[in-house]
Parts: sequence; C-alpha cells; structure tokens
Amino acid sequence: MAEIGSTLRETRMRARIDISEVETGTKIRAKYLRALENEEWDLLPGPVYVKSFLKTYGDYLGLDSRLLVEEFKRRYERPMEHEVRAMASTARERDKHRNPSRATLWLLSPRGVIGLAVVVIVVALYVIGTVIGGGSNATPPTNTNADVGHHHKKKHKHTSTGSSTGTTQSITTPAPPSKATLALVPTGTVWVCVENKAGKPLVPGVIYNAGQTIPSQSSSELLVSLGNSHVTATVDGKAYTITGSSAIGLKITPQGASPLTKPPTCGQ
Repeated sequence: MAEIGSTLRETRMRARIDISEVETGTKIRAKYLRALENEEWDLLPGPVYVKSFLKTYGDYLGLDSRLLVEEFKRRYERPMEHEVRAMASTARERDKHRNPSRATLWLLSPRGVIGLAVVVIVVALYVIGTVIGGGSNATPPTNTNADVGHHHKKKHKHTSTGSSTGTTQSITTPAPPSKATLALVPTGTVWVCVENKAGKPLVPGVIYNAGQTIPSQSSSELLVSLGNSHVTATVDGKAYTITGSSAIGLKITPQGASPLTKPPTCGQ
C-alpha cells in the first residue's frame, strides 16, 4: 500500500475537495486533517485518535478505511506501556516458578528430610505420653440414684428455662448489586468506547466534545476505553477519578472499577 498521507491527499485533490469541506463533513479540525495527510502523527492527540480520524477521513473520501487503519498499526503503533509492564510481570512469575526458594531447596535436601523426621518423632512421642498419662489418672465415675435424679432435675430445669426465654431472630442481608453502572460527562474533546462482557459495543468509539451527552450504561460488566482523561466519571453511583494522558482502559463490575490491561477498540 502507498503512503497513508499521500493516499488521502491525492484522493482529496482528485475529487477537487477543499480541506475546509472535509472539516465540515467529518467534524475533524483542519489542522488534524493536514497532520494526517503529512503523516505528522506527533501533532495528533494520540494513537486512538489517529485510528478514529483515519477511519472517518477514509470513509468520507470513499477509501477502504479499514486498510488505512491496519497500515498505520503495522507501521507506527507500538505496544502500550501497560502491556510491556504486564509482559515483564508474566516473565518474572514464570522465572519464580522455575527457580524454587531456598526454603524449598532445604526441605528437599538430606538435612531437611532428617530434620522433618525428627520433628515428627518428637510430636508422636508427646501425643503418646499425653494419652498414657491421662489414662492412668482417670477414675471411673460413680453413679447413684440420687445423682441421677439430681442431674435429671437440673437438666429439666435448664431445658424449660431455655424454651421459655429463647428467641429466634432472622437477619436479612441485602442482595449484592448484579449490574455495574457508568456515567461519563466530557470536559473536553475525548474518544469513548464502551463494550459489554460479550464484546458488544455500547458506545461504539465516538468522539465527544465538552457539553455533549454521553449515554449512561448498565451491564453485568463494562469494558471502557478512553482517548484521554477529559471526562468526569460516576461508577456504581460513586465519583471515580480518571487519570492518564491517553489510551485509558477500565473494567467496571458491580464491585467497582479496576485498570484494564487491554482496552477495547470497538472494532477500530
């Protein structure tokens, strides 16, 4: 495939379309359109915005926007920082399982086996001594009719008292919530993608500006991807602080929100 920027620029010029017409038709600012045509990716807000802009601009010009996005991913996109950290953590866990600890090595050594056997023998002797000592001091109980009667009366008295004063209380605990809820309010220009647990887009990768309304979502699990932190969020009825500069991923359940290693893309 030819260069991404030259493909966009030449297609627009052959169609005799001015950059201002594209800005009006796509709602993408002219400086970002020129950055796409010149492949000046550093002038754009981030990789998520680049892919969204390429898709919108390509569709406007009648190009195969999917190929434009795939070409950008192949040439320029790198693994995100949190993905690199996740891979490093996985490697450390793998090495940890491969290399047993010093305590494990000592237990597997001849000294460890002998020490463990000594401990077992000492415990066994202690138990045997306790059982034998208890048996020698035990004396058989003596039961007389008077004792039996007295015991029966005490038992009867206790039973009647318990039956007259005992009460049964039933404590009902509220059922835990079964659905997670999310409400977002844009404070600036932000790209939003929300999917449910099955991967169905609920907010299908849309760019919102400050003052616009983002539909609230509710599901057993919500997977969220944000282009930046220009939003205020309410998760399960509580305020949640969004941090990060770009490509923010969250997993939201009825128990709250947690960072998401691989954010959804809504097919972009």
